[in-house]
Amino acid sequence: MAPPQVLVASDLDRTLIYSTAALSLAVPDAEAPRLLCVEIYEGKPLSYMTETAAGLLTELGTSALFVPTTTRTREQYRRISLPGPAPRYAICANGGHLLVDGVSDPDWHARVTERLTNECASLTEVREHMAAMSDPLWVRKHRVAEDLFVYLVVERELLPEDWVKELAVWAENRGWTVSLQGRKIYAVPKPLTKSAAMREVARRTGAARTLAAGDSLLDADLLLAADRGWRPGHGELAEAGWTAPAITALPELGVAAGERILREFLAACEGPRPA
Repeated sequence: MAPPQVLVASDLDRTLIYSTAALSLAVPDAEAPRLLCVEIYEGKPLSYMTETAAGLLTELGTSALFVPTTTRTREQYRRISLPGPAPRYAICANGGHLLVDGVSDPDWHARVTERLTNECASLTEVREHMAAMSDPLWVRKHRVAEDLFVYLVVERELLPEDWVKELAVWAENRGWTVSLQGRKIYAVPKPLTKSAAMREVARRTGAARTLAAGDSLLDADLLLAADRGWRPGHGELAEAGWTAPAITALPELGVAAGERILREFLAACEGPRPA
């Protein structure tokens, strides 16, 4: 079988799928799009995409190599039921795990963990620092993900204005990156990247072109590594006005942006499509 010509690596949360709080349905209720639930958590619906987006993703899955690319842990990723063909590859834990037919590739994970050990401060040091400088008044949860990185769930309205900036400066000097996404503050080792995992999938499959989309600081390396990239009108990158020559900044917000991104992917794969 000939290798796929286009590899599409897309972030999931707030890029293709959206929680109720992130939908941004800025239309009258009677005009709101029909939604498809794609994630259940603790017996309740959690994440959605429009039914139109679901159809577009199904089409994309048959015309390109679609690779879900997420900071979620493997357990969190497996809660999602995306429409279309089951992806052969998926990137989880911000590149720490490369799933092949749903199973983490042990060689890839070993390569990643070796780099983290050699190139940056330990997870223990970062976790303890974040715990020491945070306040129970605004921190709701402390979490370690896959023994690779750490994140806090916070009350944004109570978060001190300069706290994230101060943490980012401290982490930068120790080889870590800090990202604020909704109610979560992530601290992630710099060698732990979505782009490296995407390049590995491209190498294995012989993909001739790569396309990517994402909304957060942790997606910036992925977008820059792709031949073309898109970011929605919301999120960390949009708030910073971030862009680059091969990146398209879309105006759409919320779940409508997910639909637009899929249209852009298909157009890039197959040529111009009607609106």
